[in-house]
Amino acid sequence: MNLEYFIAKRLITAKDYKSSISAPIIKIAISAIAIGMIMMIVSVATGIGLQQKIREKVSAFNGHIIISNYDNNQSEVTLVPISKKQDFYPKFTSVPEVNHIQAIASKAGIIRTETAFEGIVFKGVGNDYKWDNIKEYIVQGRIPNSKGDLNEEVVISQFIANRLNLKVGDAFNTFFMKEKGYNLRNFDVVGIFNSGFQEFDATYIIGDIRHMQRINKWAPDQIGAFEVFVDDFNTIESTGEQVYAQTASTLDSKTIIEKYSYIFEWLQLFDFNIIVILAVMILVATINMVVALLVLILERTQMIGILKALGANNWSVRKIFLYNAFYLIVRGLLWGNLIGISLLLIQQQFGVIQLNPENYYVNQAPVYLNWGYILLLNLLTVTVCFLVLLIPSYIITKISPVKAIRFD
Repeated sequence: MNLEYFIAKRLITAKDYKSSISAPIIKIAISAIAIGMIMMIVSVATGIGLQQKIREKVSAFNGHIIISNYDNNQSEVTLVPISKKQDFYPKFTSVPEVNHIQAIASKAGIIRTETAFEGIVFKGVGNDYKWDNIKEYIVQGRIPNSKGDLNEEVVISQFIANRLNLKVGDAFNTFFMKEKGYNLRNFDVVGIFNSGFQEFDATYIIGDIRHMQRINKWAPDQIGAFEVFVDDFNTIESTGEQVYAQTASTLDSKTIIEKYSYIFEWLQLFDFNIIVILAVMILVATINMVVALLVLILERTQMIGILKALGANNWSVRKIFLYNAFYLIVRGLLWGNLIGISLLLIQQQFGVIQLNPENYYVNQAPVYLNWGYILLLNLLTVTVCFLVLLIPSYIITKISPVKAIRFD
């Protein structure tokens, strides 16, 4: 039998344990660990969740890599067309990380209704468009049919629909400017999307690319740009370099990290914030456990002296109190995990915490629940606390058996 563990267990289950002087300090230590674990789990889950959700939204409406003509001058609209007859289209076989490529074209216009008007960018898409990426954002209606004959079906954002008082089934006129005069097109609203990303919701409507080709007097094989999707977002920079190397010298390719650098630089701040929160919470938990352990040692000074007098060495006595501290740490972690995971599940299912999309690009706090990082946080907390607790337990080696037995 493990003698140190046996004694530690008897100390924990003793009746006078809960009524001792150290009882309130022990409760504070357990609470500190529980609160720290709750904060760590929630901060990591929401921080990573927000990063992933924003990445998904940006890539859903832009792809991971955009291939366009150099002459577009960073414009959101197509100025100079490019041909679809490229070696990398419709399958980008030279870069294995690419899983899909689609052709698009965009043009600025003005929607005019009987009561209002709004500037927009019409994004034209074809048969190869990956509608699955934005299906989750369709709040009303359906996606347009772009596989049959040319039609006037489009999806617009909830933001534009509210501003222009449009709903599914309504029709509206759109004016596209040209050198002399304008082109008028009539479109039918078949779907409404809400990405929560204000920059997209306030700008884009999506319809058939053939409207853009006719307005611009392009050939059927001329488009504005290619949107490329990759398997792993974490390797997007290296994949972007490969894509750039495999495209013609007249074409430019840019990752969404480069195009929306201000968004992804902002997202990187979350990594720093998460690290700070983890460090502070572990520090607070450790300090409380050190105080609790010192109180436990002082409270059991006579017991320490008796054990030493009976022949127990310093390390054996230290192990008794380390076992005791380990029990307190695990107890705090159990409560912290239970409460923290419950809060995340509630947020995941019901979206209790709402966010302003103008500031955070999402309507509610997203949650990334992964058992791997939860286990890692628990192991990190236990390891750090246990290693730090070795220092105050060293005070046991300085206790004299004779003086400790006489200690009152």
